[in-house]
Amino acid sequence: MEWSTIIQLIDPKLFIVVATCWVLGYILKQTPRVPNWSIVFLVTTFAIVFTIWMLGNSPEVILQGILCGAVAVYGHQIFKSAKQAKDIAEDDSK
Repeated sequence: MEWSTIIQLIDPKLFIVVATCWVLGYILKQTPRVPNWSIVFLVTTFAIVFTIWMLGNSPEVILQGILCGAVAVYGHQIFKSAKQAKDIAEDDSK
């Protein structure tokens, strides 16, 4: 499945949820008392609750919340991996 297909599955009104989840994940990552393994669960739970608050409760809305949380976490991982690849490439060129 392509990235653009996943983005099309998310209601455009919910891109603010994705952005908020990204920021929340960053804040949680900087918090020493929050274990790394729990961040994905906390972000996804927040996304579901925020999405239900915005659109009401239904199975489709819950799936939208899960997608928003997943896209935020996946987006962060892509950014992190790209940065690591760049750092490795710079080290190899020295």
